[in-house]
Parts: sequence; C-alpha cells; structure tokens
Amino acid sequence: MSTRMRDTRDWVAEGKAHIILVLGGSSFGGWFLFQDISTHSINLICSESKVLKPKNNMAVSNRGLDPAFQGAGQKAGIEIWHIENFCPVPVPKDSCGKFFTGDSYVILKTTAIKSGALRYDIHYWLGKDTTQDEAGAAAIKTVELDAALGGRAVQYREVQGHETEKFLSYFKPCIIPQEGGVASGFKHAEAEEHQTRLYVCKGKHVVHVKEVPFARSSLNHDDIFILDTKSKIFQFNGSKSSIQERAKALEVVQYIKDTYHDGKCEIATIEDGKLMADAETGEFWSLFGGFAPLPRKAAIEDDKTVEAFSTKVLCVEKEQMQPVQADSLTRELLSTNKCYILDCGLELFVWMGRNTSLDERKRASSAAEELVRVPDRPKSHVIRVIEGFETVLFRSKFDSWPETSDTTASDDGRGKVAALLKRQGIDVKGLLKAAPAKEEPQPYIDCTGSLQVWHVNGQEKTLIPISEQSKFYSGDCYIFQYSYPGEDREEYLIGTWFGKQSVEDERASANSLASKMVESLKSQATRARIFEGNEPIQFFSIFQSFIVLKGGVSSGYKNYIMEKEIPDDTYTEDGIALFRVQGSGPDNMQAIQVESVASSLNSSYCYILHSGSTVFTWSGNLSTPEQQELVERQIDLIKPNAQSKPQKEGSESEQFWSLLGGKSEYPSHKIAMDAESDPHLFSCTFSEGREKKKKLYLYHITFLFFSVPSTVFNVPYTTLTYLLSETNPAKMLVGLQVILRCVFSFLVLFFPF
Repeated sequence: MSTRMRDTRDWVAEGKAHIILVLGGSSFGGWFLFQDISTHSINLICSESKVLKPKNNMAVSNRGLDPAFQGAGQKAGIEIWHIENFCPVPVPKDSCGKFFTGDSYVILKTTAIKSGALRYDIHYWLGKDTTQDEAGAAAIKTVELDAALGGRAVQYREVQGHETEKFLSYFKPCIIPQEGGVASGFKHAEAEEHQTRLYVCKGKHVVHVKEVPFARSSLNHDDIFILDTKSKIFQFNGSKSSIQERAKALEVVQYIKDTYHDGKCEIATIEDGKLMADAETGEFWSLFGGFAPLPRKAAIEDDKTVEAFSTKVLCVEKEQMQPVQADSLTRELLSTNKCYILDCGLELFVWMGRNTSLDERKRASSAAEELVRVPDRPKSHVIRVIEGFETVLFRSKFDSWPETSDTTASDDGRGKVAALLKRQGIDVKGLLKAAPAKEEPQPYIDCTGSLQVWHVNGQEKTLIPISEQSKFYSGDCYIFQYSYPGEDREEYLIGTWFGKQSVEDERASANSLASKMVESLKSQATRARIFEGNEPIQFFSIFQSFIVLKGGVSSGYKNYIMEKEIPDDTYTEDGIALFRVQGSGPDNMQAIQVESVASSLNSSYCYILHSGSTVFTWSGNLSTPEQQELVERQIDLIKPNAQSKPQKEGSESEQFWSLLGGKSEYPSHKIAMDAESDPHLFSCTFSEGREKKKKLYLYHITFLFFSVPSTVFNVPYTTLTYLLSETNPAKMLVGLQVILRCVFSFLVLFFPF
C-alpha cells in the first residue's frame, strides 16, 4: 500500500476527510476520490503506485492560492498582475502592455491548442528599478499561479532590457517601460512636461526598444534610432540596418505617436549618410548640435560574444545547491522527487519534479534568482519547467531524452475516472489533463478546394485525369496544386511528393517545375515538399482517397532499374497485388501496396488481394467495422465492378493462401506513426564568421494549417529552408548548413511578408 493511501485512511479515521467515491478494477488501479474537510479541496489518488505515483495534487487544491489568481487561465488571452505590498494586483485590460520601471509583474499567456485544451506560459517581468523583495515576491507568486493552473506551465524570468522574444511577441508592436511605479501612484506621466527621448530599436521580428542617452555618441550605422520630441518624431535609419528592422521601427514610431502624442505630431525619416540639403535632415542634426561623423559602434553587453560555458546540473535540496556529477547529460539524472537547476550560461533552467511540493519549487526558484545575480555573470534568461512538460529548448540541452513521458499511463487512467465522475454530477475541474491529439483531420482544414496533380517524367510534367490523380507510384515524383477560398482571395498550396524509390534527377526536376509554378502565381502560394511514408494527415484529407502503387512508370525510374539490373515490380492490373487499407474515414483513407506475401498481413488492418479478376478482402481480428467499410470503398477505386470474396482472419480459403505463397507468421500490433508536432521556424544570421540559429516567435502568423498563406505545412523528416530576405550567397549557404543540422525536420516554406 502506498504512503499516500495510508495517509488518506488516517485522515478519514480522524475525521479530516471523507471519501466521495471508490473505483476498483484493473482498468483503474483502485482510484479514491476524497474531500479534505478543512480546505474543501477534492483530491484523486490511486492505491497502486505503479499506476499513479503519489503526488501533491496541486492541480486540484486551492490551499495557499492567492485570491487574485482565482479564475485565472480560463480562456485564451493575456492576464497581468503587478506586485504591490508583495501581493499580486490585477492590471486592467486597457493597461495591459504598460510597464513601469519600478515594479514587478506576473504575466499569464493562455493559448488554446489544436486539441481544445489550454496551454500556459507564465512570465514575471522585473523593472530595472524594482526592489529585490518585489522581484522575489514575483518569482514566488509565479510558482503559486502555476500550481493553481495544474503545474503544467512553463515559467520565464524577464528583466527589463533583456526580455525574451517570446515575451515581446505578446505586445504589438513593442513595450516601452515608463519611469515610476506603485509608490509614485502612476501619475508622473501626466504631471511632467514632455521630455525629448532617444530610443534604439533592434530586431527583425519582434522589437527590443531601449532608451539611450540623448547624445550623438549614442548613434551608430548598425541600428535604428527614434528621437521623440514634443512636436515631431524622427526615425534615424542606420546605413547597415535591414529593411525588416526599418519596417518594425516604423510601427514603433506610430505607436509612440498614438500613445504619447494622441496621434497629433509629425513623423520624419532620416537616412544615414544623407546630405544636409534636406530640411528635415538638417532639423534632426541641429538637435544634436550639428552634423558630425558618427563614431564606430562600441561593443555593448548585448552584443558581446559569450565565452564557452560548461553546462552544469545542480540539485536543490534544503536550500542548498549540490552539483550533479555525470559524464553526459541524460534524462536519468533527474529525479521526480527533486528540483534541479540546469545552468547553460545564457539560459538557466529550473526543472521541478512532479512529486515535489510547492515549497520545494519556491526554494528552487529562489536559488535560481540568487544564481543569476552573481557578479560578472552574463544576463541570463531563467526558464522553469515541470516534469512532463519540458520545452523543446530544454530537452535539446541533453545528450539523450526519451521520446515518451512516464506520466502517459497515469494521465489515461485519470481521464477515465474523471469521465465517470462527471456522469455522476461531480465537479471534476482540474482533474482532467490535456486530451491527446486525435488522428482525424482537424476542422480548420478546408477540403472544399480544387485539386490538380501532375506526373513528372524527366524534365516534363503531365496533368493526370481526375479519375486517376489519387494513384501514385512509389518510384515516381508528382506535383500537386490545391486552391481554396481564402478570406479575401484565392489561396494556393503547391507541393511535390517524392516516392521512396524515386530517382534524384526527377526529384530535382519536380522541385524546379514546382518553383516555376510558384513564380507564375507571383510567389503568392505556400510551397510544400512531402516524402512517401511521412505524409501529414492534412495531405491525406486533401486527396481523401490515396493509393500508393509499387514501382514506377517514369523514364527516370525505368532507366535506373535497367542500369542497376533491378527486377521491375511495377504494379499491373492483371498481376498479383496486396494492399493494406488504413485511414480514419471516407474523407481520409489510403491503400498502400505491400509485398504479396503472408508476412505482410497484420491483424490490426484490412487488406485487398487481387490476381487478375479474382479479388479477396481480408479483415484482421483487431480491425474495426469502420476499417472494413473503407475496404469496400477502396475496391471501387482499385478494382471497379469486381466481386470480392470476404476472408476473416482464421478462416481463410486455400486459394487465398496460395496467392500469397502459403501461410506464415505476421504481426498483430498496429503500425506506429510518428506524432506530428507543431511547426517551428528558425532564422539564420551570419556574424563575425560564426553561425547562429535563433527560434522565431511570430505573433503575426497563426500556426494553423491552411488558415493563412504563410501557414506552415509541417511534415516530419523533411527539411525546411527559411531564408528571409537574404540574397548574399555566402549567407544563404551558412544558413542552409545550420538548418540541415537542426534536430527538427521541416518543410520547404515560401510566403510573402
């Protein structure tokens, strides 16, 4: 019996709790729902530790929850609290995005994911003039808020002037912290006369805006500066700044005009190196005492290259940090009963085991705060993650990390119990975890569009008739164009499909032909590259019915097998062929030709076997009625008007086994498909001969398939090359090398900005 189970019985015996419901049986592992009388909190536990390890159930207990956090995270959006007298105070919606340098804030970003569940990111922002006590209170309140939300949020420490791009992407177009704080009553801005201020803007995707001294020495050729005077706002574009940076800075200028001038002031753009003949240029330089050559940009802390840092793991126990000695970083170093700090220099992660208490998590967070305040340490981002909800960035720091989580089995049982409780009228809020992603296509896919498919043969492409456009050969390449109605115009997806046995020359030809099609649409189309066996569910939904045949009919494939003296096993209607049928419904079904032998069968699927006019259908014992219905639909496409002979697993005819070359053993488990993850974008930059890769948080692009032209069509094990506005061949080559080494596989993506 588990310790938690004994504690529960003691509580019931002492009158501190009462059991609401008991569920037994192997499928639930002995689940107990009881209520703590003192706090009225509902707790769900399991008597068998092998099913669900004891945990403190912070997800369902309101003990110690600050009243300001009641009801937080119920819907998608941003919620902000500022720290006042060490307590969180909600910030009004119309003030979200306004920060004061003397304060600390807690920011909750709630996002609705594809499955319908909510995902949480919590940030605590520290102004440059905030007190150490307020900063500590913000860190502690962040942990409490995470506990109230079920212990699943990723937590970030944000310091003024060194915010993460993820945080900045929440606020359009930027944040410009104002002087003051709670002590000043937030009234200084109205009372003071407008002061001339100089800001530097950095960033192509999200903008870092920082006030710098109003002096000529602050200017340089690399960055963009905004000079905010009482009657006019000047944007100074350094000669080495990019188009994207200038466009983003212009958004900041408009923001300053609307926010601090009520939209009533002039705007002027000053180009670096422009002669004084322009009146506005002369006016700009007169504010600095006249024109003079700009000094070379001085190396500042943000631009300095961080020296090589040795990553280390620290275990936090009883307010002490103990180094963890290991030859390599692996998941096994982390115990679910402890908290750890992973110090990577510029990033410092706090990992909190699922069985740790709220106090232990608070102590680990305080230890991380102390660590980043060590003198001479570079500015570090602190990111806190919970076991089972680690970020991609955190996992990438380890030499090895298992693909599956240990908490999956317990979450499944937890969901079953919660469903039963809900039917009995019991409030199960907080007991349910995020639902797993379904295999079925999501409703945001528009499948009402028009599809055209071309077969690639050498350097040419041939349009395939509609009746045959769902049949692809594994040795060939294809191009498809899918058009569908957008919000204000027709949208296009142009993709290439490469069979596993297709030859390189025809793959290159397909890419070239597809690129020309994109150009003919004035680059308004989304571009995709897909490989056989790694098609996403959305691809199948576009085609609805998809058939993969063995061999190929292109000249490139035929020449290849002839040169290599490989037998030609290309599908013929009169030969023997075996197809595995799969899919989730009539709008998403596939028939994959496999080797015509008994070992190709699988008890979890249905199959079609034909030899000339003779057609068999075979249903595995573990197949579903829905799969068996798909077989009948696929027969109409593969062998129309043919009369099939149904075969049940275990009662097959001799003729059936004879066509397969006799009986043999075959598997029964369903073929595992790699889970399709959400898309990621990386930009590549070239700086002082070093390669850098940087993850983008694009708040202006929604990551939903087919929702906008710039949508990512994500396919596992495919390569994404995303080179934004880089025409220099050397830069493009370095960028490509970096992307190819990334741990992710991406899809080629083209879209206009």
